Amino acid sequence: MSTKHMTEPLVIAIDGPAGAGKSTVAQMLARLLGLAYVDSGATYRAAALKVLESGVSPEDEEEVIRVVVSAEIGFVPRQPQPQVFLDGKDVTTKIRALEVTRAASRVSRLPVVRQKLIALQRSLVKHPGVVMEGRDIGTVVFPGAPLKIFLKADPKERARRRVRQNEEQGRPSTLNDTLSEIARRDQRDAERQASPLVAAEDATIIDTTDLTAKEVVERILELARKKGLPVPR
Repeated sequence: MSTKHMTEPLVIAIDGPAGAGKSTVAQMLARLLGLAYVDSGATYRAAALKVLESGVSPEDEEEVIRVVVSAEIGFVPRQPQPQVFLDGKDVTTKIRALEVTRAASRVSRLPVVRQKLIALQRSLVKHPGVVMEGRDIGTVVFPGAPLKIFLKADPKERARRRVRQNEEQGRPSTLNDTLSEIARRDQRDAERQASPLVAAEDATIIDTTDLTAKEVVERILELARKKGLPVPR
């Protein structure tokens, strides 16, 4: 094991589209390794909530930038869900509303917004380390992370997973509607100019379609061991 891995906080970057299993896998991995878990998407959700509560349209770029730049967003990494604050108020539950999720995908396209929130995400890395999941963690937020994972899955399976998740959260949805929404989100993520969703060149791509979360975590742990990272056997 290198001195670098022993003296610097460990960063494990997990990227991928909606429904690929990022959150579940990242939470399990962080808990197992005793690391902080950070859902980078929560920071964008907080920014989107600020926009909506300010009465600003997510499509009004100038107003979105003005509102988000002035927002005070706080983030406390905790299991199973990080605690998120907006202007001093706990909004951990509010940012999970469907309208906030939809607004977040639009707000996150703006370079100025991403610049502000990437700085926040980077500030969250403390000893002993972090498992951070999102859409540009390995490419933009932590391009030097020693372990980068990109999860993918068949769109229909991703939609089925999202439907189950919505039902668990009391937000029933249909498979067709969810599949259409995922397709639109994929297109926006791939086409945005700021930090498009792509796998880092040195990321390991894992197709989770036919794998359980536990199986995915085991694969990641094996990759970490091969790289000499400080993970248990």
